[in-house]
Amino acid sequence: MPMPMPPLPLPGRPRLGRASLLPLLLLLLLAGPARPISFQLPGKARKCLREEIHRDTLVTGEYEIGAPPGSSTGPSANLKITDSAGHILYAKEDATKGKFAFTTEDYDMFEACFESKLPVGTGRMPDQLVTLDMKHGVEAKNYEEIAKVEKLKPLEVELRRLEDLSESIVNDFAYMKKREEEMRDTNESTNTRVLYFSIFSMCCLIGLATWQVFYLRRFFKAKKLIE
Repeated sequence: MPMPMPPLPLPGRPRLGRASLLPLLLLLLLAGPARPISFQLPGKARKCLREEIHRDTLVTGEYEIGAPPGSSTGPSANLKITDSAGHILYAKEDATKGKFAFTTEDYDMFEACFESKLPVGTGRMPDQLVTLDMKHGVEAKNYEEIAKVEKLKPLEVELRRLEDLSESIVNDFAYMKKREEEMRDTNESTNTRVLYFSIFSMCCLIGLATWQVFYLRRFFKAKKLIE
């Protein structure tokens, strides 16, 4: 009897092997939701959080400042978000709870500072609890709104999110490659300058030593110490 032929894969539907599933599993692991940051803010204190963010990146965030336990007054703190040049991207006085959003214009270091306005008394003032949930890039996108506008199915929304995430990872690798090239060029330029400086220093030392020999020879001849 002839042996049955194994089923052929359907056109347009490639079979996924382990090598193909590995990048997808990696993306799923990296796509986990970011956790908010919580910290204590003492009275009349200032605490800042810094993060480097790429250009043309959407940044969103939510914050909440809780009143000190046992305090008769509510929470009192100022929030200011700036870049390395000091440009104010978001500012709020007497902030208690709110949201913010902005789009970066260039790769830079961004800083979110909370400054407490509680007076410092003679005794120990209880700290305020600050919670900050800051997202950027793929995490900042609202895929529920995208699904409603474009009428996407849940699987299509997940594929869109994975596509954006993979594009973000590729951009990060491209940026790291660019930084590596810049650092390599800087190292090569520094090595060339050090080499030229070393050659120049050796020429100066040889010239100085030659001048000293001729000078001392003329000096000793003038003193008739040598012929």
